[in-house]
Amino acid sequence: MNGRFPPVTQASLGDEAFHFARELDWNLLRTFMVVVESASITLAARQLGLKQPSVSNALKRLESSVGQSLIERSASHFRVTTAGKSLYRECVEIHGTILRLGQELRHVSDEVDEHVNLVMASHVQSPLLDAALADFHTAHPRATISIEVMPSVEAQDRVGHRSASFAICLVGEMSPLFEYRRLYREHFALYCGPSHPLFGVEGLKVGDLAGHASVTFATDQASNLLRSVSDMRVAAGLDQRIVGCSSNLEEVRRMIIAGMGIGPLPVHVMQRDVQDGLLWQLPPYADLPPIDVHVVYNRKTRLNRAESSLLDNLLAAIQATSVANRTYGNEARITTGDR
Repeated sequence: MNGRFPPVTQASLGDEAFHFARELDWNLLRTFMVVVESASITLAARQLGLKQPSVSNALKRLESSVGQSLIERSASHFRVTTAGKSLYRECVEIHGTILRLGQELRHVSDEVDEHVNLVMASHVQSPLLDAALADFHTAHPRATISIEVMPSVEAQDRVGHRSASFAICLVGEMSPLFEYRRLYREHFALYCGPSHPLFGVEGLKVGDLAGHASVTFATDQASNLLRSVSDMRVAAGLDQRIVGCSSNLEEVRRMIIAGMGIGPLPVHVMQRDVQDGLLWQLPPYADLPPIDVHVVYNRKTRLNRAESSLLDNLLAAIQATSVANRTYGNEARITTGDR
């Protein structure tokens, strides 16, 4: 099922039934039902708030539509025909359905209470995403969200399998099956921890890093997701001795702070650590490699109201915000002396 109801067509009903359904005025059925229950045109007109000729004309129109005599009546006689009894039974069913529908609709709330399953790469930092989540919760307090952190390749696989509402992650090669919107661009730099011999040293050149041990992301080595970051690391002579790697940014950061080696991290995410003396930015300081973080969604996935609302709000925020205001980490280097 694709969520659509098949249309009622002439072929599906047959010529006679199709023309009957198309031309029938449903208000006539209610009038007929009241006439039968009142057993009088006059009483029915009074109950319906209509004039007697109007009710009589409505009855004639209905009989003309069905092609049957429904009520035999005279000044002293009122009898519902066999066809009229059959139609009356259907009218009662229709009336009951309409009453139940009205009751059901009164209990249907416009409040969104579905669930959003969001998957994303580790340590995504975006004011647009934070604002979208805050606005979403304010607008739909009963809706729920789960956020799973995983490698970007796996996040895209989850979107492809339709087990995730959408993903926020790095993208190597774009698939024609998905839609992509750049959420933000971040720049990576190389860092070392407090126990590293280069920590706090000013005036370093890229060549000063050569031969030192390094740590990096698993995707740096295994895919095109961080190709420009890998090129920066190799250009600094840090490709000979890799002592640690992880697909999780927090774990790469942990190893760098622990002094295991020099490694790449997104500048805007690490500003506080630099200010707190946990990290020291190393060269190169200019032309830092940019990495784009995308919103990825599957055009074939049927989203619920909560998923659609959050995704639409996030895409609208992206559309309304210039690329320059969604680009981070290309500012001047921050050191411990800048606090």
